[in-house]
Amino acid sequence: MNLLDSINTVIPLSSELDGVIRVGNTRVTLETVVHQFKNGSTAEEIVYQYPVLDLADVYAVISFYLKNQTAVEDYLLSSKVAAERIQAIVEQQFPATNLRQRLLDRQALLPKINA
Repeated sequence: MNLLDSINTVIPLSSELDGVIRVGNTRVTLETVVHQFKNGSTAEEIVYQYPVLDLADVYAVISFYLKNQTAVEDYLLSSKVAAERIQAIVEQQFPATNLRQRLLDRQALLPKINA
């Protein structure tokens, strides 16, 4: 039996029901790791920033990204578009115009607490 026959390499990524891809058994997303890597962080620096991650998993995710760059970039783009769509809906339902003044007005209606 050869060494390569005994190695079972698994990419440490899992997809949630909402479609978000996470690294290992953590809440850290594929998007986070790829973003850090594209901004020049090494695997070691990424693990330092996110200590819940395993160094070997980060290397595996970076390798997966480099081998599947087009597919991962497509996923990242679709995630960004979905996030922007959700943000637009939230901003439409809960506009931030005059937010400070609305909060001050609401505060003025609260009963005064004597200290």
